[in-house]
Amino acid sequence: MKRKTKILLIYTGGTIGMVKDYRTGSLRAFNFEELIKNIPELDQLDCELKGVSFKEPIDSSNMNPKYWALIATIIEDNYTEHDGFVVLHGSDTMSYSASALSFMLENLAKPVIFTGSQLPIGDLRTDAKENLITSIEIASLQENGQPVVQEVGLYFEYKLYRANRTTKINAEHFKAFASLNHPPLVESGVYLKVDHANLREPSPKKKPLKVHKNLDDNVAVLKLFPGLNQQVLRSVLGIPGLKALILETYGAGNAPMDKWFLDALEDSISKGLHIINVTQCSGGSVAMGHYETSKRLGSMQVIDGKDITTEAAITKAMYLLGTKISDRLFKTVFETSLRGEMS
Repeated sequence: MKRKTKILLIYTGGTIGMVKDYRTGSLRAFNFEELIKNIPELDQLDCELKGVSFKEPIDSSNMNPKYWALIATIIEDNYTEHDGFVVLHGSDTMSYSASALSFMLENLAKPVIFTGSQLPIGDLRTDAKENLITSIEIASLQENGQPVVQEVGLYFEYKLYRANRTTKINAEHFKAFASLNHPPLVESGVYLKVDHANLREPSPKKKPLKVHKNLDDNVAVLKLFPGLNQQVLRSVLGIPGLKALILETYGAGNAPMDKWFLDALEDSISKGLHIINVTQCSGGSVAMGHYETSKRLGSMQVIDGKDITTEAAITKAMYLLGTKISDRLFKTVFETSLRGEMS
């Protein structure tokens, strides 16, 4: 008799686990077990479900590295006895959390699928049921006794994406997320269509799961805009304890050529600040040196973020800083794809 796959649902909070109070119109969290009871279709899935919840579920706006470590710990503690994990999470910061977990879970060989919803589970037109049911089904997929998906994914509105390639693009539509620089891993229609070529290949040597929980949050983001002045730039670069700055540049990695701007960046880099060049465009890639306006950045050892998302750049920087990597190696390792986060 075929053994049922064991899937652990991890409820952190968010709209998918909320119900509308029709007297006030406000949303309130309800018991996690009620979430399962509201979806009788789950009984049709050929898997064994277990659920755990944060003691105090949070709005995803309150998400931070402390909670990322908690999610990672729950997965670590239940890794041996479960075949896959589905993390229920608010959509606002889901791409950040899912990206962070992709770096924190080294040698991951099982699916960790993040999902959520735009409408509460009890709403008439809710997207919560489809997102949850299909996420569980994808987490249960096996071939030759091995999980089909062996990485952190994000499922929303009929598509599973590589988590660290996603960004939230819409606050109102059911299609809330996009992965503009990497195609979907799985598409849901009448059948589940798995694109094996886009999945991360499992390591030929099975290594034990290694969980990194020490993240260094001395990271900031600066989005360039016409009119950025010296005082603002120097204030950001002068933040006490700042170790890494994600610099959202124009187009293919371009920035102003004003002497005061370039001198400020170069001075900060010489003092040990890691500056990472990421395009502020939704899709596309930094191409350092392609234009004169980015060539100078490359010559001063600004880190090439290539086609990484801002969410992944932030969490990757936190992860690398948390490993106490040397300043000399930081640039080389950041420019290397660790979990499929960049092309």
